[in-house]
Amino acid sequence: MTLRPIALTGLALTLAGCGINTIPTAEENAKARWADVQNQYQRRADLIPNLVATVKAAGAQEKDILVEVTQARASANQVKVSGDQLTDPAAMQRYQTAQAGLTMSLQRLQEAYPELKSQGNYTTLMSQLEGTENRITIARNDYNTAVQQYNTTIRTFPDAIGAKIFYGAKPMVPFAATTPGADTAPKVNFN
Repeated sequence: MTLRPIALTGLALTLAGCGINTIPTAEENAKARWADVQNQYQRRADLIPNLVATVKAAGAQEKDILVEVTQARASANQVKVSGDQLTDPAAMQRYQTAQAGLTMSLQRLQEAYPELKSQGNYTTLMSQLEGTENRITIARNDYNTAVQQYNTTIRTFPDAIGAKIFYGAKPMVPFAATTPGADTAPKVNFN
């Protein structure tokens, strides 16, 4: 009778020493770290195209405003009134219309100036690109660390016994940049 509790305690200690809980814990940790890697890839896929589109749209708006001002300035300079035309109402009207167009374009530029922020948008985009790639790198490093811990656990004594007998555990594969497409960051193209 007294041998039974001792045997059960010995069996429990043996099982505890064989990775009965350590193996699945390490495996789940590695799987969670891989999910983090996939999450960061998804974040990049969702975020970067939207940021690029926003920056392109803001740049296009600024370009339109600046082109309009340049064209108005050029057309205002093309219409000239000489001293002989000061009595010609049509010549004076053309001159005033050209000058009014320039004034309106300059007013529009002045009103829109607080909205002209494309340089800041490009800076923000570059910062987001760098931050996104850094997050991916950290997630991959965390995954590789978890895989290393799992693989070490299933290959070292006494956990190796439980890993083979109870789980049939096999080593996990760490992230490698040679996986097709995994090492390719999206290309940013403003054309």
